[in-house]
Amino acid sequence: MSQRDEPDKGKTGGRAGGWKPVLGLADPAETSAPATDWRDWAGRTVPGTVFDQPEPEQLIELSVIVPARNEEDCLGECLQSLVSQSEETFALGHDWELIVVDDHSTDRTAEIARGFASVTLLEAGELEPDWTGKVNAVWTAARRARGRWLLFTDADTIHEPGNLRRAIHEAERYKVGMLSYSPRQIVRGLAQRSLMPLVFCELALAYPPAKVSDAAQRIAAANGQFLLVEREAYRRLGGHPSVAGKVLEDVELAFLAKRRKVGLRFRYADDAVAARMYRSTAAMIEGWTKNLKLLFNNALLLAVFRAVDFALLFGLPILAYKLWDARLGAHGLEWLGAGWVLALLWLRTLFRFYSRVAKSNFPFIDCALAPLGLPLFVVLLYRSWFQHCILKRVSWKGRSYAA
Repeated sequence: MSQRDEPDKGKTGGRAGGWKPVLGLADPAETSAPATDWRDWAGRTVPGTVFDQPEPEQLIELSVIVPARNEEDCLGECLQSLVSQSEETFALGHDWELIVVDDHSTDRTAEIARGFASVTLLEAGELEPDWTGKVNAVWTAARRARGRWLLFTDADTIHEPGNLRRAIHEAERYKVGMLSYSPRQIVRGLAQRSLMPLVFCELALAYPPAKVSDAAQRIAAANGQFLLVEREAYRRLGGHPSVAGKVLEDVELAFLAKRRKVGLRFRYADDAVAARMYRSTAAMIEGWTKNLKLLFNNALLLAVFRAVDFALLFGLPILAYKLWDARLGAHGLEWLGAGWVLALLWLRTLFRFYSRVAKSNFPFIDCALAPLGLPLFVVLLYRSWFQHCILKRVSWKGRSYAA
């Protein structure tokens, strides 16, 4: 079967009796009986089950898949952090493999990947309509992967020594089919250092890792910068073709993991991996414009709240000072008291604001700069809402997608 024969089987569709064919796998649309372990499913015989994903003659422990589109400025550091984890008992090329998928790059991305002898370089297949570039790239590699575990990780990540084996052990210890890490974020420049804590504190509040990891909670999230999936669980989800046209394919896969009860664990993992998401302010603006509306359904309302925060944080001290400055007037004592009331209200607002931002897991100085990022955050929330809801188009890395 050719590479592009597969995707149509990845698209879900209804069938009499409530069954959905996904990637050649027919499974119930809803399962009423909760499962505590995705392996409970793996041991059952499901009527109509057909696996069309090619199987290697012998599985290895892990396949690491890195999609890369014009990533010459970060791919080398990422690959170095990965290949350095090869050791005698966990040898690259024997126990695990590292696959880079060049997504039609126009820079030195492919050349850098070829510079690592132990790295397998693939070229992404032709991009089909209704597929996003990243999903197309990772699916190119997933169909050829030989690993019992599949790790999808971005080219802008840096992995700590021993991270790969520890992640597998963590997933096995918690008996989950999907493990995702939220990396420590590396930021540069005032715009990134003031904005990124605001975004990530809202993410931490909207997607609390404890609730995401709780099988009884419907909330789900994952971070495509580090997404580890067991091979059978990946099939259970329908693979990446099941989210072929999704801009936030990682979050969509997480929701599938919850619905199909393969087991999901999600946590902040500064001990395991770091990432520099954006290399420029322009890339950051484009990236968050693409994502914010999808991450926060109430993006427009959130923009209003953060605009109020900005007005209070910067307006209350000015107004209090004006009232204090009028203390010699006819009603000086009254104005002086009102000034102190506003000052106390400002302190309360400041405490509430920084209590939220502290949940971002960013360094103290970056959190301290966060008020300066509020205007940009408000603009990006509105911009994301406008492009998704009005224009219904978003762009990323030279490609335009239907929202």
